[in-house]
Amino acid sequence: MSSNPVSSVLVVDDSAFMRRLIGQIVDASPDFHVVGTARNGIDALRQIHSLNPQIVTLDVEMPELDGLQTLGYIMSETPRAVVMLTAATSQSGVDLALRCLEIGAVDFVRKPSGPISLDLETVGETLLAALRAATQVNLAGVKLLARPRFITPSLRAPASAGANWGVAIAASTGGPRALAEVIPHLPGDLGAAVFVVQHMPAGFTRSLATRLDSISHMRVTEALEGEKVEVNRVYLAPGGMHMRVGSAIGGYRHIQLDDGPTIWGVRPAADPLFASVAEEFGRQSVGVVLTGMGRDGSEGLHTIRAAGGGAVVQDRATSTIYGMPNAALQRAGADRVSALEDVAPAIVQMLASRRSAFA
Repeated sequence: MSSNPVSSVLVVDDSAFMRRLIGQIVDASPDFHVVGTARNGIDALRQIHSLNPQIVTLDVEMPELDGLQTLGYIMSETPRAVVMLTAATSQSGVDLALRCLEIGAVDFVRKPSGPISLDLETVGETLLAALRAATQVNLAGVKLLARPRFITPSLRAPASAGANWGVAIAASTGGPRALAEVIPHLPGDLGAAVFVVQHMPAGFTRSLATRLDSISHMRVTEALEGEKVEVNRVYLAPGGMHMRVGSAIGGYRHIQLDDGPTIWGVRPAADPLFASVAEEFGRQSVGVVLTGMGRDGSEGLHTIRAAGGGAVVQDRATSTIYGMPNAALQRAGADRVSALEDVAPAIVQMLASRRSAFA
C-alpha cells in the first residue's frame, strides 16, 4: 500500500470505451482514484466545479468543446493539473496537443489503440508517470502565454557559417511552454548554435520545431543525422533519438543521432548532448536546464561547467516542475538562476560577457 495521499482524477473523453479503459488504468494504481468521468468539455467543466478533482485527464479532440478550449477555461477559471490524452492520428491532433502544452497542460499521453492492443501496458505506465508528475506541478508557475507574433523568415540573419559557440538546452515536463518563452526571445544574430533536448516521443518534435520556427528569430528545425551545425540556428533533437554534436569536418561540426538505450528512462536525453557540447565548444558554451521531472541534464551541466562553460538554471517559482532544475543546481551549480522570462536575456548576456572576456 502506498504511503502517499491518493489523488483524485476526473477522466474526460467522448468515447465511453476510452473513459472506462482510462478509468481502469488510473484506479489500478494505489496513488490515484477516479472520482468521476465526463463525456465532453462542457460536462467536464460542470464536474470540475462539483467534484473539485486534483487532476484532470482531458481528451484533445472532442465535439462541442474540444480539449484546447476546455483547458483554456480550466486554467483561467479553476487552475489545476491537466494531462492531455491524444490519439494523434492527424497533424491537427498533434498541433492541438502541443498548443495544450503551451497553455498549461502538464503533459500529454497517446491513447491506447484498443482493449487488447500491444501498447496498452506501455500507455498505462506512461499515463501513470504523467499523473505522478501532475501531483508535483507548480500551478503558480504555470501562467498562460500570450500568443506570440509570427516572424518573417526573410528578416532572419543568414546561417551560412559554422558555429564556434554552442548553447545546449534541456527541458521535460512543462518544456514546450518554457521553450515557447525562451527560443522566440533569442535574437537572430545570437552568434551561436542552439541545441535543444525536449523529452517527447517521436512524431511530435517535428511539429514542435515548426511551431517554434514560426515565432522565432532564428531558424528552428528538427535535427537531421550528419547535417552541418551553423551559427544562428536551433536544432531540436528528434523524439526517440539521442543527439550529440560531432567534431568539425571541413569547418563545420555536425549532428549525430542514435537510438541507443534510454538514459534516465528517456530518449532523447540531455546529458549526452551536454557532454558533446562541452567537448566541442568548451569555454564557448552555455548549458541551460529548464523545467522537468527527474535529473536529466544535471551531469551534463556539470560537464559543461567543468569545461569552462556557463550555466543557466530556471528558478523554482516559474518551473512547472522543479525536479530537473533543482538536480542541476545541486550537482553543477549555476552562473544564473533565472525566472523563465529572464532565461533568454541571461543566455544573451552570458555569451556577450564571455566573448568580451576571451577577446
